Amino acid sequence: MISRDWVCLQFVRIALIGAAVSWTAVADLGARDGCKDWTVLENCRLIVNSANDGDSFHVSAGTNEYIFRLYLVDAPETDEMTPGRLVAQAKYFGITEPQAIEVGRAAKEFTREKLSAPFTVFTRMSDAMGQSRLERFYAFVQTKEGDLGEQLVRNGLARNYGFKAVPPGLRNSRAEMEKLQQLENQARQEKIGGWGVNIGRLNAPAGVSGPFSHFGSNQKPQGLGRPAASPSFSSTPRPPTQTAPGGTPNPKKSRPKADTPLGKININSATEKELTTVPGIGHVMATRIIAARPFRSADDLRRVSGIGDKKYAQARPYFQ
Repeated sequence: MISRDWVCLQFVRIALIGAAVSWTAVADLGARDGCKDWTVLENCRLIVNSANDGDSFHVSAGTNEYIFRLYLVDAPETDEMTPGRLVAQAKYFGITEPQAIEVGRAAKEFTREKLSAPFTVFTRMSDAMGQSRLERFYAFVQTKEGDLGEQLVRNGLARNYGFKAVPPGLRNSRAEMEKLQQLENQARQEKIGGWGVNIGRLNAPAGVSGPFSHFGSNQKPQGLGRPAASPSFSSTPRPPTQTAPGGTPNPKKSRPKADTPLGKININSATEKELTTVPGIGHVMATRIIAARPFRSADDLRRVSGIGDKKYAQARPYFQ
């Protein structure tokens, strides 16, 4: 006969094995999802590597080597190794694929210059994939002049497009996305970087603009936690309030939308200003449309958050 003690021992062994398996599954899941809190790496240095480009690069932090990929922005490719992505980038800027490669190489040089001095990395160790033997992680990178992604976009060397994350100190990513769109619009208006490559303004410096974001750098290197200082984000400016003849603001009177011809707007290249001329599309919705690019056609407007059947039927005729 089997003793009662032997049966109890078997139950204990099974319980311990089950607990170990459950703990391993949770640990693996946590590793794949990355850290919940921001890891702050200070005094980082750029490692020269042929695979570096404008938005992805090798970095040394202490004795460790990492590869980081910027959140929220996308610099053009520096070669033809990923033709599909290159075509989409060229279409976004309205240029040819060889010109897009020129912009990508200019972005790579821009990043190399900006990271020539020590910089700070904010990362959650979220997997950004890649083809290197080292794992690549998404990150925000802070130089002495501010956020690197913002600087790339402001100089027309990257587009407001990429993997989204809530920046340190903020509750959502919308404010930063709106700021990036504002910086992109400035670069487009000044015809610099990818927006000016057709007229020889690829390396033209950006004009005077507002301060870039600062996330604060008073954290311990590689320590977990949230930066004490919040970023200085600015959202898209609102149109000036119209004033009545007596000098009193008139909140009931608003600026009418400009007359927009039907079927003339390109869904993948229209500026925020052009998008807001379409009935039913304001600044917030225009920002969402731009963030969702590229579209196969304007029919894909339905997949933009906030565009239901009624708004789609109202706006679709204005697009090509």
